Amino acid sequence: MSQAPAHRLDVALGERSYPIHIGPGLTARGDLIREHLAGRQVMIVTNTVVAPLYLEALKASLGEGLDVREVILEDGEQTKHMASIGLIWDALLEAGFNRRCTLIALGGGVIGDMTGFAAACYQRGAAFIQVPTTLLSQVDSSVGGKTGVNHPRGKNMLGAFWQPRLVLIDTSSLKTLPVRELSAGMAEVIKYGLLWDESFLCWLEDNMDALMGLNETLLGEAIRRSCAIKAEVVAEDETEQGVRALLNLGHTFGHAIETDQGYGVWLHGEAVGTGMLMAAELSAHMGWLSSTDVERVTRIIDRAGLPVAVPENMGVEDFLRHMQLDKKNVDGRLRLILLEHVGRAVITEKVPASMLNEMLEHWPRSAATPA
Repeated sequence: MSQAPAHRLDVALGERSYPIHIGPGLTARGDLIREHLAGRQVMIVTNTVVAPLYLEALKASLGEGLDVREVILEDGEQTKHMASIGLIWDALLEAGFNRRCTLIALGGGVIGDMTGFAAACYQRGAAFIQVPTTLLSQVDSSVGGKTGVNHPRGKNMLGAFWQPRLVLIDTSSLKTLPVRELSAGMAEVIKYGLLWDESFLCWLEDNMDALMGLNETLLGEAIRRSCAIKAEVVAEDETEQGVRALLNLGHTFGHAIETDQGYGVWLHGEAVGTGMLMAAELSAHMGWLSSTDVERVTRIIDRAGLPVAVPENMGVEDFLRHMQLDKKNVDGRLRLILLEHVGRAVITEKVPASMLNEMLEHWPRSAATPA
């Protein structure tokens, strides 16, 4: 008998509820996947980096009696566009797959977002399963059903809400993750403590060195607690009409950096880490955080190996131009996610333009690209 995963959570969405399994070695647990397949036809979507590491093991774990195909895309945020979605659809159509097929996303957030979007549109909706292999995708993008691709003028501007049938998180995959990718994922973990649960932030402060040292037990617990928060928020607000927007702490500034610099130059988590620090500083200007609070945020961002300076070639107007396209904005009004206090975020339209401009003007800048 197969051993149970270390952790199981459920995203409570009525008939569309689904489990999140977390633990080591789960890529080889095809038994957990098979019960969530819509039919015999399975298309695994992965990329050139992940495929050599995990594709064959995943295929072998699925067992006999299935028609399993794969499509292997190029790696990187710069591939997250409609042409890549077209390659997935081409593979499905060439294989003759029908609407009872299941797409499996094997990779990081880019693969997960694109696979989910392709599934949402294929024959007006096909099943899909998330098998995330990066820390960022394990704690954030694989959970909650946000799917999509980038547009040259804005990140994730094209997409759909389309929930997976299963999220299978193999913590062993983090052993092959580059340090830069680990840091990027840690930004999203820190985010949950800052905006939702200060006790979790305290736990991260106590354990950050061990987490960055790939302590598997502690990483499993960090992933579990992050996913539990995400699942709770998604169950309350699936399509981001209210509280789910709080999960975008740091993202308005971060997306501006990613879009301006070119997708993939800064990793998503790197930009979000800097963006969270900018949000904390702006929260202090609003009188909500103390200077000690901002120093606390700075310390944990730095300990996770994340940048604190923005690109040297980004001026105030560059930030504002990209921020005006943020999906949280309503009727042209800029809406920001800030911190009322550590552990509690708030959506606000009340930041004076002069205060925002002054902060952007004086923020530290660097010519170095994160590496």
